[in-house]
Amino acid sequence: MLINHDTRCALDNVVDLLNTAPDNDTPDSLTDVDALRAYVERNAVSDVGDLSDADLTAVRAVRDHFGQVFAAVDARTAAELVNALVAEAGTTPRLTDHDGYDWHVHYFAPGASLANHLAADGGMALAFLIVAGERERLRRCAAPDCRQAFIDLSRNRSRRYCSSRTCGNRLHVAAYRARQRGTARG
Repeated sequence: MLINHDTRCALDNVVDLLNTAPDNDTPDSLTDVDALRAYVERNAVSDVGDLSDADLTAVRAVRDHFGQVFAAVDARTAAELVNALVAEAGTTPRLTDHDGYDWHVHYFAPGASLANHLAADGGMALAFLIVAGERERLRRCAAPDCRQAFIDLSRNRSRRYCSSRTCGNRLHVAAYRARQRGTARG
């Protein structure tokens, strides 16, 4: 699947935002305006002004909405969720060439709130995946103690873990050790 730079950045932002949510033993990491500012800086989100507690609340609501898209049982449900998210954000596509990037499309209006910015760009990126018939690429880590979100961009859609270096490797080592214990007993 060919994904352009802008769509990839928007999808990465969606995943990073989802992974700030509390899950299993992981506490919410988007708890205050400083954490929201760190998210914006980490993801190089453009056109963001001063942030407030209202922005934090609105972005957390967008995060919940993205989580519903990832959890959707089918493409129709995911599409309905994305349509609602994008409509609520007041999507306004426009061409721009800022910060050394060539021409690309922003889906948020100039001066949009951070929540609307993320909802519009992230919603459109998710829409592109749904249109391409690639919704199954929206995944949660298969490690039982993880459940982090990720987008499976592997050619054969076989990625199961948020990170092969951490979750994947940890589970493979555990399975190997279990097999070794079984062989030692036998």
